[in-house]
Amino acid sequence: MERPLHNLLDRNSLVAKLDQDDRERTTLSLYRYANVANADFLRDHLFANWHPLGVLGRIYVSSEGINAQLSLPTVNLEHFKRSCENIDWLSGVRLNIAIEGDPKSFLKLIIKVRDKIVADGLDDDTFDVTNCGQHVSAKEFNQLAEKEDTIVVDMRNHYESEVGHFKGAILPAAETFRDEIQEVEDLLAERKEKNIVLYCTGGIRCEKASAYLKHKGFPNVHQLEGGIIEYVRQVKSEGLSNRFKGVNFVFDERMAERVSDDVVSQCHHCGEDSDDLTNCVNAACNVLMVQCPSCAAKLNATCSDECMTFTSLPEDEQKAQRSGQRSSRRTLKAPDSARTADR
Repeated sequence: MERPLHNLLDRNSLVAKLDQDDRERTTLSLYRYANVANADFLRDHLFANWHPLGVLGRIYVSSEGINAQLSLPTVNLEHFKRSCENIDWLSGVRLNIAIEGDPKSFLKLIIKVRDKIVADGLDDDTFDVTNCGQHVSAKEFNQLAEKEDTIVVDMRNHYESEVGHFKGAILPAAETFRDEIQEVEDLLAERKEKNIVLYCTGGIRCEKASAYLKHKGFPNVHQLEGGIIEYVRQVKSEGLSNRFKGVNFVFDERMAERVSDDVVSQCHHCGEDSDDLTNCVNAACNVLMVQCPSCAAKLNATCSDECMTFTSLPEDEQKAQRSGQRSSRRTLKAPDSARTADR
């Protein structure tokens, strides 16, 4: 019988299946830029090889490489590594193991073919993504960050940096990576000769952004190797000083990983210190927000009185009123402009 190349179960069935599997799971991410001749073939090949290993997650492939966030039974981790080694351009790829594990970080395996593994909005045929900035370790990052002629830039979206960031970093106000690349270029236009150090969650956005800045004439571009995830691992293993404050935003069921005890953000409703991330439970809204436990209780985990009233309606009436419409908002609060982290 030919193996299916797509998930065929609904959410409830997927949750029940995970509940019945008591094996320890490892959550990780990986990426690599490469010239992929047949992304559709790669997509099917990965699904056929990774589905039997119990891999769950969100994987994007394109003609420029692969971007993957996933989890799998820890017992199958070595098999997974070998499957990567069997693809020549994935040989030796870095596996960024999650700071905090969660058996339900992902519920199903999704592998999609896209135009790009990271949407950047760039239309430049002369832009070589493989000509990236100099990679720096956690120790080197800390040393550079202490220098007066260094500018540290967070290459994540504002709602990621809001709840956790490096001390002294520039935090762009953009809500998408494609907007942020242009914002960062504009912010640094008069400081091209400075040491520019970029960072993101696992390195994939910095890889592209650093190459783009080099393409635009920035001579001293660096990027944190392996991103925040690898930085935290090196800090712990080497006993280094930790410059990252707060939690690391992640794009799975966990929402965030605790890196330090510092709380650098505030509840979007009452302003109290909080970094509890959640989405409004109104499916027609689903806005992302920072919401403290007290406000979550008052609003029944919604973002507003309007949404709370809506979710109190019978389910059939909610569906009738939604009529397939969703809010275009991504976050409940957005900054007016870039800022510099002061803590």
